[in-house]
Amino acid sequence: MEIVAVSVVALLASLLTFFSGFGLGTILTPVMVFFFPIEVAIALTGVVHFTNNIFKLILVRQDINRNVLIRFGIPAIFASFLGAWLLTGITDMPVLYSYSNGGSKFEVLPVNLIIGVLLVVFAVLELIPAFKRLQFGEDKMIYGGLLSGFFGGLTGIQGAVRSAFLIKAGLSKEGYIATGVAIACLIDVSRLSVYSTRVIEADLVGNLPLLIPAILSAMTGALIGKRLLKKVTLELVKNLVAIMLIIIGVLLGSGII
Repeated sequence: MEIVAVSVVALLASLLTFFSGFGLGTILTPVMVFFFPIEVAIALTGVVHFTNNIFKLILVRQDINRNVLIRFGIPAIFASFLGAWLLTGITDMPVLYSYSNGGSKFEVLPVNLIIGVLLVVFAVLELIPAFKRLQFGEDKMIYGGLLSGFFGGLTGIQGAVRSAFLIKAGLSKEGYIATGVAIACLIDVSRLSVYSTRVIEADLVGNLPLLIPAILSAMTGALIGKRLLKKVTLELVKNLVAIMLIIIGVLLGSGII
């Protein structure tokens, strides 16, 4: 049952996030948590996420914007180490507020609320016609890299912040997707080096019967996305990113993720 559920979600999430540039981990983790302890679920999701990013990088590598990759990616790597290091030193982050709904308790951390508000603001700006032509020049990419990498290392939510900046970088739809994937791979490597103990404890060999179908399903989703890319407009990609940013922002601000 878990193999089918995880594989189907991995395929659909991979297809959806091929265009948005983020969200695979956010969508897949809750499904993994349903079948595994949280630390194992995070590690297994991380493996699917990383291998899928490597596969996507192979598919779209020719469209990478190297200038944006360097200006955004290098600061993001260093900042992600700082965020991940800070996370390992924090045992109990203060809860800003908590509430119960349907028998479940939800807690909101200050850093998650801040990211959630930022994402919603970015998304609203993207949907307002007057701001649609607003762009961040290459000289502003360093700030996006620092924010994306730091919050990614601290909370694991780096793709949404990265996409919020890159979608305004004046890239083509192919360049946006390819450059985002390349940056995601760099940050994944830096984060996994800090979180390596979680991966080791997840018994990857014992969970291969689930991991292999999940990875192959995610790759299939990426392949379908690649085939549909020529039919998708940049405007559709931007609207999808904005909608995803709002969803992720609300979920963060409400303590659901």
